[in-house]
Amino acid sequence: MAQPVRLDELRVLDGPNLYFPRPAVKLTMSVPGWLNASEGRVRSIAAGAGINDPKGPGGPKSEQRRRYVARLAVHLTRRLGASAGTRLAVRARSGPEAQQIVVAFPWRRRNAAEALGREVATLLTHLLTSRRSPTGLIEEAGRRLAAAEPGPAPAVPRPDIPVISISGTNGKTTTVRLLAHIVRSAGRSVAYSSTDGVYRDDDALVEAGDYSGFGGAGMALAQDPDVAVLETARGGILLRGVGVLRNDVAVVTNVSEDHLDLHGIRTLDQLAEVKAAITRITKPAGWCVLNADDPRVLAMRRRATGRPWLFSLDPDHAALRESLAEGGRAITVFDGWLVVLSDARIRPLVPLIDVPVTFAGISGHNIQNAMAATAAALGIGLPERAVVRGLKTFVMDPERNPGRTNLFRLGGSIVVVDYAHNEAGMTGLVELCNGLRRKGGEVWIAICTAGDRTDRVLHRFACTAARGSDHISVAELERYLRGRASEDIVHRLVAGAEDGGAGRVPVYPDELRALKGMLAAATPRDVVAVTALGQRPEIFAYLKRRRAARLSPADVRKLARSAAASLAQPPTSLHRA
Repeated sequence: MAQPVRLDELRVLDGPNLYFPRPAVKLTMSVPGWLNASEGRVRSIAAGAGINDPKGPGGPKSEQRRRYVARLAVHLTRRLGASAGTRLAVRARSGPEAQQIVVAFPWRRRNAAEALGREVATLLTHLLTSRRSPTGLIEEAGRRLAAAEPGPAPAVPRPDIPVISISGTNGKTTTVRLLAHIVRSAGRSVAYSSTDGVYRDDDALVEAGDYSGFGGAGMALAQDPDVAVLETARGGILLRGVGVLRNDVAVVTNVSEDHLDLHGIRTLDQLAEVKAAITRITKPAGWCVLNADDPRVLAMRRRATGRPWLFSLDPDHAALRESLAEGGRAITVFDGWLVVLSDARIRPLVPLIDVPVTFAGISGHNIQNAMAATAAALGIGLPERAVVRGLKTFVMDPERNPGRTNLFRLGGSIVVVDYAHNEAGMTGLVELCNGLRRKGGEVWIAICTAGDRTDRVLHRFACTAARGSDHISVAELERYLRGRASEDIVHRLVAGAEDGGAGRVPVYPDELRALKGMLAAATPRDVVAVTALGQRPEIFAYLKRRRAARLSPADVRKLARSAAASLAQPPTSLHRA
């Protein structure tokens, strides 16, 4: 017979998290016994435990029943805490699987909190399998909890320097690196954590690897900088929590389909809730820098603890005016300039064409990254002149921002090495390639991505690439299969490309051979792009051997103007100096 209650996971979250703005314990429990029991049986047990819900527990296996059991678990957790002399805040929700519930509560001492979590599961089991009164079971558990060794207190840092936390699906690492450069331009030392590693000051590597979680934050703060810039990814928040107790600025770039069906996150709304965790620990006098062009990000201002600072590509966005009315600020694009709005005033900062990260104003998602970094830098009090200097001098080259839209010229063709790995990232890559394509030229794109994406994400990623290019190919990515067969990934990418209108879709064994194959077929007027995830160093080494020339910001400006003129497109405000 199956267990009536099973504790599937007891996870200690060391920092602020999805459930609370402080360390918490998360219990994931399977409760088939409660879901299958008769309505009368559940109602009787709940009444004995002190719950009298007029709506009742609902029928067996219903969603109403699962939510009822979650509320019962909250009540019992509070009573267990009280029996051990602790008043607890408790939250619960339906779990990721059909028979699961999730219960979370803050903790002050690790061992005691873990013991309480185990007692919750034990109590839920005994209430179903024994005839003892709930009060007696709770009192007995309380005595065990009182005798437990408390254990260590939380060790989440409470920094006394300005901290900027950055989350979102796309653009995090670029925004982190740009912000770090701006801080250095203001003459202050900086340490930052990212998916590439932990760095300090002039991009000196402290530790390589994906440090976009709790550990990376601690390592960056240990460098004793003037300012810390922390990339805060979904996985880190879910597995250990945010790496600081408070931040001065929270930045959320966007929320798009990626990494779904992992750690119980199945929908975009759930993903947005996770990423919003950094906005709920911002100091009241700090700023929450939010992308007003993304409705899920814009909605985060409702629960954000800092003041709103919105950014948008649309200067007429109604939310910008609302932000100003609420005492907030905004940053947008007006007549080809980045401008800051505050107190009904418009302050022009810098022409987009002078900001290399925007690629002469043709890359919409990088304009958003620039706006986010600008708002965050001004939000911690950096001088405007220093911010503008940083914006003008940050270049997307392989040293300062490796794999994020690095541009080269080889044999007349433009080569783009980019990290695009989901639909939103591919939309940005397609936009850039077509903005650089001259009359008569074509766009070639080789795509690959990791296996821990849903079938839908893989399909839409490839479909977007096909619709935005003239030629598309698929590269295998053996290093990042993450539980999928390589053949399955390739099949889904090819199918997505075909649905996007592609005819023949070549498949290459890796990214480098895909790039070589495209370059062999491309003409000098073409743009050739590769999404380099596994072979970034090898691709850079190959381009160096071929004597590919790096494109400077001046080269990009010239290309963008030439492409716009040759395609007979009148310049928009984003292309005007």
